[in-house]
This record gives sequence, structure tokens and C-alpha cells, in this order.
Amino acid sequence: MTHLPYVIGAYAVFVLVLCADAIGSWLRLRLAHRLAVARQQRQQARGGRQDAAPLSTELER
Repeated sequence: MTHLPYVIGAYAVFVLVLCADAIGSWLRLRLAHRLAVARQQRQQARGGRQDAAPLSTELER
């Protein structure tokens, strides 16, 4: 009796969940960055403060 199919299945599920989580996080960061850039462009177009700080590099990691 071998547990190899169970172990392979368990690792496969782990890798799939890990990949899904990584892709989801990447998509959320991309959306947040896009929204931040759009917000900054709207503020600049509206004639907001000229000394406003540029977009933080925190979202560019």
C-alpha cells in the first residue's frame, strides 16, 4: 500500500492554491496602481496643489 497518489494530489492542490493567490495579489496590486495613477492625473488636471507629492513608489514593488 502506497500513499504516493495522495501525496502527489496534496502537493498539486497546494501549488494550485499558491499560484491562484499569487495571481490574485498581482492583479489587485496592478489595479491599485492604475487607480492611484488615474487619481493623480485627475488631481493634476483639476489644477490641484502644484507642490503635491508624486505617486508613492510603494505600489511599484
